[in-house]
Amino acid sequence: MKRELERGLDRRVPVAVLVTALGLLAAWRGLRPAWEVSAPTWANRAEERMQDFRDALYYPIREFLAGGNPYDPAAMFAHWPVRQNFNLYQPYHLVLHLPFALPEYRVGAVAFAAFLLLLLVFLAVLTAGHVRAPLVLGTAVVATLLVFSQVGRAQLYVGQVNPLIAVGAAGALLARDRYPRLAMLALALAWLKPQFGLPLAVLLFARGSRKVAWGGTGLAALASLVVVVPLVVGGGGVGAFLDVIGRNLEHASATAYGAVDSLTAQRVDVAAVFYRVTGWLPPGAELLALVGVMAASTVLARRLDRTGDATNVAVADLVTCLAVVVAVVHQPGDVLIAVPALALVAVLWWRDRAPLLGVAVVALLVPFAHLHFVDTAVRSLMGERAAVTLDGVAIVVAWVALIAFARRRAPLGRTRPAVQT
Repeated sequence: MKRELERGLDRRVPVAVLVTALGLLAAWRGLRPAWEVSAPTWANRAEERMQDFRDALYYPIREFLAGGNPYDPAAMFAHWPVRQNFNLYQPYHLVLHLPFALPEYRVGAVAFAAFLLLLLVFLAVLTAGHVRAPLVLGTAVVATLLVFSQVGRAQLYVGQVNPLIAVGAAGALLARDRYPRLAMLALALAWLKPQFGLPLAVLLFARGSRKVAWGGTGLAALASLVVVVPLVVGGGGVGAFLDVIGRNLEHASATAYGAVDSLTAQRVDVAAVFYRVTGWLPPGAELLALVGVMAASTVLARRLDRTGDATNVAVADLVTCLAVVVAVVHQPGDVLIAVPALALVAVLWWRDRAPLLGVAVVALLVPFAHLHFVDTAVRSLMGERAAVTLDGVAIVVAWVALIAFARRRAPLGRTRPAVQT
């Protein structure tokens, strides 16, 4: 037995070395945009490299430090060389990421990109542990795949905060039963963008993790008060602050990349995908989609949990992640929060060969595999509208497949009570 173990370890070592080497190559390529990008000027605001770092982190924090309100689109466009509005991130974001906005822009960009890379590696650690793979080899494989994938590369290319949110969402789901306090902290991180935090907190609450939902939401609110108070006081009071928030929402809804009825937006939520597929937007489509997705996901995730079956609980976690993404405005890269749950469901599908799980897993691989050459091929064959809609259709199909699986695996009346945590 000892010799067999040694032979197994001998086989793993070269594989781990090879995968690690590929991962380091991918990491080097992923970090290049951060150190190659020029310092922002009014003339190069169209630069896409590290644009989210520039528009949603560096200059909003600089505006806050200067005594202004970064949520005010007019102030941001007047004072700083940004191209995009600073959306309604949790105010604590302006303090949490302060160290990356203090140095010169390019130093901050490289430091933040390296931080994102470490978060992707940590997400791979969580994924490897979740599927019970050998930790070192599993982490190396998942991290390498993530950094090579379009979803992972996009985080590093534009400097998105999604890896931190993904770690928070994954941590909240993985730790909610055994380590509820840690899960609260993780959920607070997922609240960095309210379109992640709110639906995730609601789903956790509905699935029995009520203390985690309340605690994580409370932590995020308390942390944000540190920033909200000076913004309200310095901005002329509560009414003036609410006016700024209203202008922020109005501006975001009118942009080509944020509007639900934009044919060029990459939004992957049900309402936006429905419009780009059909060309028709029913009245109240976003609200209907939000209520419908949350209601169906909540009911079926609860029923899966109550069966006590490990496969069903794993599917419930993936349903939760996808519901967050397809219920409200989201982009393809936001599916990063589903990586640990997706990996486990993929393993279970490979073991059980459940067709609906196969559909969900394959569909969810689409945004990860939507690399530049794939996008170019889709655009040349089917046009720009198909290219920006492909990921959204795939994610919605995956959610629908999981909902259908849940209806079959957990029919009404064949469940046991869930345990609240």
